[in-house]
Amino acid sequence: MDDAGVPLGQQYESRLQLLEACDRYGFHAYHLAEHHGTPLGMAPSPGIFLAAVAQRTKRLRFGPLGYSLPLYHPIRLIEEICMLDQMSGGRFEMGVGRGVSPFEVGFYGVNHADGPRQFPEALQLIKQGLASDELTFSGEFYSFKNVPMLLRPVQGPFPPIWYGVLSPEAAYWAASEKANFVTLVPPEPARAIIQRYKLEWAKFGWAEGELPLMGVTRHVVLAETTAAALGIAERAYRRWVKHMELLWVQNGTKLPLGLPPEIGPLLVARAAFAGTASDFKGYLQDQISSTGANYFVCDVAFGDLTSAESMQTVKLLGEEVLPDFAR
Repeated sequence: MDDAGVPLGQQYESRLQLLEACDRYGFHAYHLAEHHGTPLGMAPSPGIFLAAVAQRTKRLRFGPLGYSLPLYHPIRLIEEICMLDQMSGGRFEMGVGRGVSPFEVGFYGVNHADGPRQFPEALQLIKQGLASDELTFSGEFYSFKNVPMLLRPVQGPFPPIWYGVLSPEAAYWAASEKANFVTLVPPEPARAIIQRYKLEWAKFGWAEGELPLMGVTRHVVLAETTAAALGIAERAYRRWVKHMELLWVQNGTKLPLGLPPEIGPLLVARAAFAGTASDFKGYLQDQISSTGANYFVCDVAFGDLTSAESMQTVKLLGEEVLPDFAR
C-alpha cells in the first residue's frame, strides 16, 4: 500500500471498499506487503489493517506477503496470527519473509546479514508455537521455556504459508516448507522458478496433485479502451517505482530488482498489463501457459491510481474475466 497522494485515512477506507468489491466478485485472496520508513509502505503494521479486512469481508482470504519476521517478537506474532485467523473464521494466509531491504530492517536495529539464519529459525518457532499448548525453544536468536500458548488458529496446525521468490535457488526453501509462493519476475524467469519448485517438490517425494499455489504478480490496469488504460498505468507506475527506489537512491545504491523507470518495458516483456478486459483474457491465458503458474495476483492499486481507477479494474475483472475462469 504505497502512498497514493491522498489523506491516509481516505486511502485506508478506499482500499477497504475495494476489498469489499473483491469479496463480492469472488476473488480468492488479498496480499499486503510490509514496508517501513518509505512511502512504499503506508500500512507498516499489516495486522492492524488486516483486522479491518477481516470485519469488512466475508469470503475473501487475506494475509501479509509477508511479515518481516526478524522485526517481530515471535510470541506476539503467534498471538496476532491466531487472533486474525479467529476473527476471520479461518481465512488468514500466513506470508513470511526476512525483509528484502537492509535499510528497512536497519531502522529497527536488525542486522540484514543475519536474515538467512534468523528468518528460518523464527518461522520454525512460530509454527511450533501455533501448534503447541506450551512453547519451549532454544536457538541462535530465540530462547523460550514453558510459555503457555493459550490461543490457537482456526486452521490447524497453522494457516497456509506464503513466500515471495525471486530466484530458482529460493524455490528449494519454499518447497521444503510446502509454501505457496508468488514471484514478480517476467514470464521466462518465472517459468524457471516454477519448474525448479516442482522439481524440488518431487525430490521430497510429495504428490504432484498436492502442489500448492504457485503464482506470478503483475501490475494490471483495465479500462474501456487500451489507450485509456495505458495512460493510467504509465502515470501510476512512475509514482510507484519512485517509491520502490527511494531508500536505495537515498543510500547511494540501486534497487536490485532492476525495474525500469517507465512501465513500457514491463508491458513489452509481458510482466505487466494495461488494456481492455477482452485482451486481458488472452494475456492471462498466455501467462498460465508460459510460466506454468496456477495462481495470478493482480496489483490493481499502486502509485497514484485513484479509487475509481482501481475499482474500474476490479469491476471489469469481476464481471468480464473471472466468470470465464471460474471453472
